[in-house]
Amino acid sequence: MYAVIETGGKQYRVRSGQELKVEKINAPDGEIVTIDRVLLLSDDDRTVVGDPYIEGASVKARVVETGKARKVLVFKKKPRKGFKRLRGHRQFFSKIRIEDISFGG
Repeated sequence: MYAVIETGGKQYRVRSGQELKVEKINAPDGEIVTIDRVLLLSDDDRTVVGDPYIEGASVKARVVETGKARKVLVFKKKPRKGFKRLRGHRQFFSKIRIEDISFGG
């Protein structure tokens, strides 16, 4: 069984036991969070598509780690103006492990 969930403005296809990095979730490490924004559920014989979300469906995930991703360099330059700017950015992330996918209907 797999599900398509939405978290942090992005969509992810997930299965039970899978680990993935998502935008930072405000929960301490080791805590179980429930994601209610389930867009699609599918198993061997049926597929349920939400409009936009599926009522009664949820995905339970455990926050494994919270940290910062690798640095991304942002360089801006305007030709013939002498304008140059170099900035670095490190995005916060949460690494989660999918524990359970449930569907109530």
